[in-house]
Amino acid sequence: MKRYLVLGSALAALSAGAAIAQQPAPRMVSQPAPQNQTGTPALPATQKLFADYIATNKMPGIVGVIGQGDAPPAVIADGKLGDEPGAAATDANSLWRVYSMTKPITAMAAMILIEEGKIKLDQPISDFIPAFKYMKVQVSPDSLTALPATHAITVRQLLTHTAGLGYTIITKGPLLKAYEDAGITPFTADVKSEAQMRLKRPATLEAFANKVATLPLIAEPGTRWSYSIGLDVMGRVIEVASKMPFDRFLQTRIFKPLKMNSTYFTVPQSEVRRLATGYAIVGDNRVPLDPAETSVYLQKPSFPYGGAGLVMSAADYDRFLHMLQNGGTLDGKRILKPATVQLAMSNLLPLGVVYPGSVSATGGTTNAQGFGAGGSVTLYDTPGGPGKGTYSWGGAAGTIAWVDPANKVRATIMVNYLPSDKYPVRAEATKTVYADLAPVLVKR
Repeated sequence: MKRYLVLGSALAALSAGAAIAQQPAPRMVSQPAPQNQTGTPALPATQKLFADYIATNKMPGIVGVIGQGDAPPAVIADGKLGDEPGAAATDANSLWRVYSMTKPITAMAAMILIEEGKIKLDQPISDFIPAFKYMKVQVSPDSLTALPATHAITVRQLLTHTAGLGYTIITKGPLLKAYEDAGITPFTADVKSEAQMRLKRPATLEAFANKVATLPLIAEPGTRWSYSIGLDVMGRVIEVASKMPFDRFLQTRIFKPLKMNSTYFTVPQSEVRRLATGYAIVGDNRVPLDPAETSVYLQKPSFPYGGAGLVMSAADYDRFLHMLQNGGTLDGKRILKPATVQLAMSNLLPLGVVYPGSVSATGGTTNAQGFGAGGSVTLYDTPGGPGKGTYSWGGAAGTIAWVDPANKVRATIMVNYLPSDKYPVRAEATKTVYADLAPVLVKR
């Protein structure tokens, strides 16, 4: 039976000989930015970095929204939304596939319910999804032979990727095939692979979660960090605990009060002109993977994917980060209490578990990292870079976002190509943002 890997399925069909589309001369769009004390633009190094990416044809377009404190954020936009003739120039309201940058949003939705007492951080998820009451743990990666788990999966473990769940982008061997055969693919890259995935994927979030519970765990819950579908399962916990469909809960409790009006699980046809084309880069060739005009994101997903399902603008993601920077409030709307935000952006890993990422999601520090609710957490200050407590995560198509409470700095950077590490955008942009903002950073 043909197998469809979550990230690899769409790439396998691409021709390595396809030519890079010719890019028109880059057009720099620098929208009003905060001014530093000398009255000059605050982000010249970041502007130059983005312009160089476009001038060397590394990508069709890029957008960054960078904020410091409560001043209006700087918007640096360069290039276009795709190589197609007539593609619109990028701006703060352009739409991008954020993939795993969905996870922090799902995690903060869970924190809302934890704050309200409807969920407890260390509560077994079987209280909400009974199918998870009796889990088994894989004895060896080479076999599906499994023994009963000695501990229950908890909410904390879903939020921190320590539940023992797998992910088709990293799981190997017979368990990977079991995930694929069961349709545990809460991700979509293009129309062709989506059609194949829907042949097996459960049709509802409830059915998805129940199906996940039938598969062996890769490790005893609470003993190992392994990137996973935990935030997708968390979506089902949220809708059971809130007595509201997961996507409606996000809309009601986060998107609407924060005025995140360009955040979608399904992009309306009326907004397609704002949508970037998704690309795959094979060798030195950039190939359209998900053209905007026919994007799979114009279709309703099988169910809302809490781990990788959102398309949104940089301006919207900035509003989400700004709320976190401000301790749970933005423009008079309180989403979370300050103590809840502080908890969410602290190291929530179970005792004895270490986050194996030696580099933060921003790529901007080699300091030790912990893991909070849906994102990595910097444990120590980085001289000239992210401060202690910086909370960050990125997406499969190269996007990155972080909020640095110590310096009151936040940044969202949007591009759309696979693989995400083709170019060091995350590390380079982190470096330039902090260099640009150095005059106004909190002294520490």
